Amino acid sequence: MTTSLKKNGISSSRAVGLRFRAAAMVKNRRVGTTIFMLLLALLAFGTFAPAFAPLPSLSSSSSRSDIAGHNFMGDKNKFEIADDMFWKDGKPFQIIGGDLHYFRVLPEYWEDRLLRAKALGLNTIQTYVPWNLHEPREGQLVFKGIADIFSFLNLCQKLDLLVMLRVGPYICAEWDFGGFPAWLLTIEPAVRLRSSDPAFINLVERWWGILLPKIVSYAYKNGGPIIMVQIENEFGSYGDDKAYLHHLVSIARKHLGDDVILYTTDGGSRENLNKGTIPGDAVFSAVDFSTGDDPWPNFKLQKEFNAPGKSPPLSTEFYTGWLTHWGEHIANTDATVTASYLERILSKNGSAVLYMAHGGTNFGFYSGANTGADETDYKPDLTSYDYDAPIKESGDIDNPKYQALRRVIAKYTAAPLPSVPSNTEKKAYGHIKLQKTKSLFNIVDTTYFDGVTESENPLAMESLGQMFGFILYVSDYKAKANGSLLFIPKVHDRAQVFISCPSDNYEENPKHVGTVARWSNTSIRLPHTQCTSDSRIYILIPLPVPFGVAQWFRLGTSMLEVSSSKPLASESKGFAFWVELVAPGLPSAGYLSYVVENMGRINYGQYIFDKKGILSPVYLDGKPLQKWKMLPIPFHNLNEDQKNNSVISDAYTDLRKSVLIKLKNKRNHHPAPAFYTGHLTVDEVKDTFLSFRGWSKGVAFINGFNLGRFWPSFGPQCNLYVPAPILQEGKNLVVILELEAPNAELFVTSVDHPDFTCGSSANSRVHQI
Repeated sequence: MTTSLKKNGISSSRAVGLRFRAAAMVKNRRVGTTIFMLLLALLAFGTFAPAFAPLPSLSSSSSRSDIAGHNFMGDKNKFEIADDMFWKDGKPFQIIGGDLHYFRVLPEYWEDRLLRAKALGLNTIQTYVPWNLHEPREGQLVFKGIADIFSFLNLCQKLDLLVMLRVGPYICAEWDFGGFPAWLLTIEPAVRLRSSDPAFINLVERWWGILLPKIVSYAYKNGGPIIMVQIENEFGSYGDDKAYLHHLVSIARKHLGDDVILYTTDGGSRENLNKGTIPGDAVFSAVDFSTGDDPWPNFKLQKEFNAPGKSPPLSTEFYTGWLTHWGEHIANTDATVTASYLERILSKNGSAVLYMAHGGTNFGFYSGANTGADETDYKPDLTSYDYDAPIKESGDIDNPKYQALRRVIAKYTAAPLPSVPSNTEKKAYGHIKLQKTKSLFNIVDTTYFDGVTESENPLAMESLGQMFGFILYVSDYKAKANGSLLFIPKVHDRAQVFISCPSDNYEENPKHVGTVARWSNTSIRLPHTQCTSDSRIYILIPLPVPFGVAQWFRLGTSMLEVSSSKPLASESKGFAFWVELVAPGLPSAGYLSYVVENMGRINYGQYIFDKKGILSPVYLDGKPLQKWKMLPIPFHNLNEDQKNNSVISDAYTDLRKSVLIKLKNKRNHHPAPAFYTGHLTVDEVKDTFLSFRGWSKGVAFINGFNLGRFWPSFGPQCNLYVPAPILQEGKNLVVILELEAPNAELFVTSVDHPDFTCGSSANSRVHQI
């Protein structure tokens, strides 16, 4: 997606692939003949006759037999471009498509969402392939669960939907790091992303050497659904490196062969197309542009960047809505106007792909971010990727936009459209009472922990092997009577600052003194703290036992203990418990702690090389503060194995009671990260939403599944979507990491609808992207 496109007063939507309706046109194909026949024709007619009559409209059934009678393309399982049209099995074909990303929908719902797209009138599905989903760590390949692209392709074929596959390696897509795996940021010397840097090309060649041989059997020529494969994504909006693009073409051809159509997509300007396309007929050049723009000047320009006869008008991103960042009003575009601009394309035989047909959800930590004028103008994306698309985040289609688009598409489709399914059933299960089970500072040890890294200066998250989640930075400092001034020039993305004094009161947590954000970096005044008592160290000890006797859910490589009493399943890998030790005699000093949150790597533009954590020295009263301890806090992400991430049993009373005894009668009045747990009781499994009104900011899990980030205090998203497949009848464990202040009454609410009205309207804004 080109996030530099300007949102017009009507809409800023993504491009739709539309079914090609052939116009009446005269074919000037020359009939080959012998010299004898040529002379005979001259004598008989005195002139040449045209090879074919004008091509009738595809919407006419009689014209189809005429076209078949002149089938010069011929073969079955052939998808080609000729005479500025798409041809499928020898017949003109209009792409009426839509983006629907398998990685934003639970696999159990793939078929449901595809059927809704088909009922809309779509004949083609376009999807990206995010490298970081399939190789989250170097050499660790994932092609199962939500990353099982092959099952998704099989479903498309089963439902007679063609596929346009966007294999990257860069995808944008409002997806973390534009689809690049974060471990690319750890390579030294740094690779130049999206370039002909040999180090980067070698990495792409290795990745595509894994991916492309797996998908070639799904190509249309081999009986599969894939009609075209996109290389890169809107490269003309980023760089000007033809050698890089030629490298990608060479790699793709090596694995896919010469008869699979490769295509590029670029914004509809001459500059973008000059930089992002490949001259000649080896790669088809498609365009995207703002909904509300006249499409045909863009298609005329597109034609200049394709070989003669090789430029069927195609908008690969016809925007049905737009993205939304935290702190903005939710994007909303007019249904009637959107449909009218789609008709401008279809009525003149153009093709389009709706971006998005169905947006879905950025589960886990995969939502991306954009920037404005510089990298401090940081704009993280919502967890919801509803996009104001015709098929809503939860699959609902009873809305004006779906209906308006369907009416238009039906005009340009020969066969009747499938019947429209009903909305998905949802249920409001009511209040879920929660208990505070542990402070984050009880989970991690700030002074003596097996996973700690020590360094003179702070290190980036990726340098510690941490790709998502949180990092805890700890250092000692000498408190001054009149306080101190703290300044961090560069933090990505948001740091909560705490100070503590070694104390013999084991219940005391570090005190929150301020927050530093990438977009509002200011100094923090540290109050005077007198530290006199002994220190206390908390140590987490993992024990490699074949099966344990506790209930837990996994936070990446760490375990959050929430119960004991029932044995775990045999596939369980370990067990965790806490030991308190008193270490007398340590120097009296204050501890300075930062919990730094990665809110999503930039997915578009020049600042895409986006490391996380503290990326500069930390200054205390103008002098660098040194000798740092760094603790990764790695929560599991979307594509990790769920066997050890989910809670195995519902009984979790013993440890919970012991924790609550420690916490009772003690109220933390300072914003502090803490875990809250409770049960959602389900009598009938349906989709639902969790409302976080009254909460501040954090991450939510149900049965170990990472629903994503919530931030209702900033808005606009209040509720997180909870698909039915992650629920079960009976009790479902809800775990919330709240980074600041919880709802005063300690509950969340299961409701039956989305809500994008949270946050202060004074702070809300709409970026004109």
